[in-house]
Amino acid sequence: MGQEGMGYTSGKAGGGAGALPMSAARARGASPLNTHHRSRKISRTFNNIKITVLCGLVTILVLRGTIGLNLSLPSHPSDADALAGAKAVEDIDRILREIRTDSDPADNDLDAANPINSTALSASEAAAAYAAAVANYALGPKIHDWDDQRRRWLAQNRGFPATAPGGKPRILLVTGSQPGPCDNALGDHYLLKTTKNKIDYCRLHGIEIVHNLAHLDTELAGYWAKLPLLRRLMLSHPEVEWIWWMDSDALFTDMAFELPLERYDDRNLIIHGYQDLLFDKHSWIALNTGSFLFRNTQWSLDLLDAWAPMGPKGFIREEAGKILTAYLKGRPAFEADDQSALIYLLLSQKDKWMDKVFIENSYYLHGFWAGLVDKYEEMMENHHPGLGDERWPFVTHFVGCKPCGSYGDYPVERCLKSMERAFNFADNQVLRLYGFGHKGLESPKIKRIRSQTTRPINDKENLDVKAKMS
Repeated sequence: MGQEGMGYTSGKAGGGAGALPMSAARARGASPLNTHHRSRKISRTFNNIKITVLCGLVTILVLRGTIGLNLSLPSHPSDADALAGAKAVEDIDRILREIRTDSDPADNDLDAANPINSTALSASEAAAAYAAAVANYALGPKIHDWDDQRRRWLAQNRGFPATAPGGKPRILLVTGSQPGPCDNALGDHYLLKTTKNKIDYCRLHGIEIVHNLAHLDTELAGYWAKLPLLRRLMLSHPEVEWIWWMDSDALFTDMAFELPLERYDDRNLIIHGYQDLLFDKHSWIALNTGSFLFRNTQWSLDLLDAWAPMGPKGFIREEAGKILTAYLKGRPAFEADDQSALIYLLLSQKDKWMDKVFIENSYYLHGFWAGLVDKYEEMMENHHPGLGDERWPFVTHFVGCKPCGSYGDYPVERCLKSMERAFNFADNQVLRLYGFGHKGLESPKIKRIRSQTTRPINDKENLDVKAKMS
């Protein structure tokens, strides 16, 4: 997958309360600072030399003050030594002042994502700079007639229908992870397990899957990386009706449950959440973007265009974070994240978007892990796969666990143990198809749970996948 069409455009869109407008922008990478880039690099080189000399001087002073430069020096410094030390301190201060003076304040910005220093701006200046920066960002060339383009393409390419075998709408499950290895080997191991889990579910339900490792837009890193990816996949796969995003730290834990797509005939965004938390409380956790579905339509492209401008890293994301924290209840002060930005967009432009959004909570399109993983044995005793709700959760999402990173909101041991339980809980449903199961939810070892037969195809339960999982 390439990055064609990514970045800045000459299109303009906006309007509505709280809108995030877009307008003509400079080409990616262009900057008024570039004409002085070479001279600044030379200046910084000389500054580095000065700092090296300064460090050497400080080292000599420290050595002299602790062990002395030779054995004939007295154990206590004389007045002359003290004066010399004071003079040296003055020299150090003078050199540091010269370095600061010689350095251009914009030098560090050459390597930053955005050359605006928000701490040097007043509130009004920061607001104006933010509005201008947001207006300059877009995911790609503005498309206005995607529904017509897609309809014509489907009519001309009958071999790529928008329906899967059986007449169900074609779904593409999309997930992703960082381009490099995890900070620890266990993180890579559990990333493999969560990917295997998604492949199993897709294989059982006739769903296609993409696992992405590439950053298609370097300005939209972290939480935001999904947006350019989703747009690119919509445009590259017109045969797909639904694009389903799922975070890498989420697992399917009901392998028999199927999305009730017939419920969403007139909707374009399906997302887990709660209406009262969204509209009554303006809560920053009213929706969860760890697992959601977009229909492949012009409406979805427009929403992505409206959603993305809060995401570019640096000044824009920092300033947008302040807006989101002030607007959404309970949100801590940190840079803008994709979930808060979507909630803000749907609240501030409710009339424009909400009639095509389905807020789902009748089953667990997103299920918070901490309240589920310790109840799996009880679920297995009293219920069966195919329910998708609190009795047998469809998705268990490990929000706050960072198995691939070096930090998280919960102890690593607890997260890894819980992920092992969730994976084995789901994997038992797959292994049962072949007559096996895990010895325990915390054990990778398996055992045979069904006797072999010489006529396995005549076994009634072989004709019903759900029955075999139960």
